[in-house]
Amino acid sequence: MTSERLRLFHLSDIHFGLEDRAALAWVREEIAAKRPDAVAITGDHTMRARHSEWDAATRWINALDVPVTISIGNHDMPYFNPVERFLTPYKRFEGMKSLVERQLTLPGLAIVPLKTVRRWQPRLNWSKGWVTPEALESCLAALDALPEGTRALVAVHHPLREVGTHGTALTRHGEQALTELARRKVLAVLSGHVHDAFDIAEPTGEGEVRMIGAGTLSHRLRSTPPGFNELVWDGVELTVTVRNLEHVPGRDMMIEDVPPDAMPPRSEGEPVAPIHRVPPVDPPVH
Repeated sequence: MTSERLRLFHLSDIHFGLEDRAALAWVREEIAAKRPDAVAITGDHTMRARHSEWDAATRWINALDVPVTISIGNHDMPYFNPVERFLTPYKRFEGMKSLVERQLTLPGLAIVPLKTVRRWQPRLNWSKGWVTPEALESCLAALDALPEGTRALVAVHHPLREVGTHGTALTRHGEQALTELARRKVLAVLSGHVHDAFDIAEPTGEGEVRMIGAGTLSHRLRSTPPGFNELVWDGVELTVTVRNLEHVPGRDMMIEDVPPDAMPPRSEGEPVAPIHRVPPVDPPVH
């Protein structure tokens, strides 16, 4: 157990191409001011994996000047080039290759990646998650190799929730992955994809696993304004605060559960749920 207090920023679903520039400028200022010990970005850095979008994402992320690890999201796979998607799907990450699924080891705490994206799936909806045996084995090996007493956060893109039937599950083999992570007493699984924040305990046969989702920093909103998670680990407790520019209280930024389809709006022209806006509270008069 560490006595050092660690601050982490958990960002997700920036979607360069439809990014919220005001939110990104604010987050960059927050990172520069607070100097978090690490930043985890849990996927969907671009909208359609266009070269121009990757260029913008690479410039913004490389300029953060703090330890960063990034996960691969379904929107980060080549969308308009099927040949590249199948043969060299991660070629466009080249400008920040060293950050992709990078394990970060801090005093008493590690962030360990688990890939949930595939270049293809034997089902129609390739936007959903899939944990392959190889990806899970790599993650578990990294967890098992951590120094004694080091706790772990696991970074994914898709929530590890198998919802619905076998064919329409949100993340195939997510339940198996959660069970293995429960055996290893991970602190939490950090994810994105949903575009709303959440902090829930997911039951498994080996005990509960805490699942923490970050919202979006794009204009592809679901039900809350753009925001990110600020995590603090004091060696005993992991606290999560959802930050946003509109000063909506953290709990009001969180949804109660992962949506059954966990799908944000598909395009900028699609209607979105109304944003939850909380009027400012006047300070008490003394």
